[in-house]
Amino acid sequence: MSIMLKEFTSLFLKHTSPSRKHLTPELVLRLVTPSCPLWSAPITDSPFTDPFWGFYWPGGQATARYILDNPAAVTGRRVLDIGCGCGAGAIAAAKMKAKQVVANDIDTYAVIATKLNAEINNVHLDTDTNNFIGSSCKDFDVILIGDMFYDEEFGNSLFIWLNRLSKDNKTILIGDPGRHGLTESRRSHMTLLAKYDLPRETREENHGYTETSIWKLNKI
Repeated sequence: MSIMLKEFTSLFLKHTSPSRKHLTPELVLRLVTPSCPLWSAPITDSPFTDPFWGFYWPGGQATARYILDNPAAVTGRRVLDIGCGCGAGAIAAAKMKAKQVVANDIDTYAVIATKLNAEINNVHLDTDTNNFIGSSCKDFDVILIGDMFYDEEFGNSLFIWLNRLSKDNKTILIGDPGRHGLTESRRSHMTLLAKYDLPRETREENHGYTETSIWKLNKI
C-alpha cells in the first residue's frame, strides 16, 4: 500500500473535519469539507490517490437517512453495506439496532475511515475487505448499495447479482441520485421508498445533483 495503515489514520484525521452538514445530522462524520485545505488542493498536493471515503455521496446519504427514519428495515437483522465508503449506511444500521452490521469495501482505507467514524458515533460494527459481489451473501438479510450504478457495464453485472439475492429473500436497498447506470428499465423493477433534497454542500461537490433517492429491489 502507498500509505502505511498507521500513517493513514494520522493523515485521515489531519485532512478531514467532523461534519453534520448532510442529510443525517444525527451522525457526525469525518469528511473532506470546504474548511479542509484538501478540498481545494490540486491533486498533486494530496497524500491520497482517491479519497472517495472522505466524501458523503448522495446515494449513501439517502440510504442512511431512510434507515434512521425507518429502523424496522434493519432492526434485529444482519446487514451488509457494500462499498461502504465513509461508513454512514453501516453506522445508521448499527444505531438502529441491527443484529449484525458488516461494512464492506475492497479499499482498506475506506474500512479504516469507517471504523473511525463508527467510533465517533459510539457504535460497533465489523468490517471486511473481501469482494462480495457475485457471492451468495448467505449470512445477511439486508444488503445496502449506495452510489454503485455509476456506469452501464458494471451496473449490468451488479443488477444481475442483486436480482439473484432478491430471489433468495434478501432485502436490497439502493441509494442513488440518478446515475446513468440506474436505467429506467432497472428502476422499473424497484419500488421508490423515499426521495430527498440534497443540502447545498452536497450539491456543490456532486456536479449538480439536487436530489437523491432510496429504492427497494422487487423480487422478479
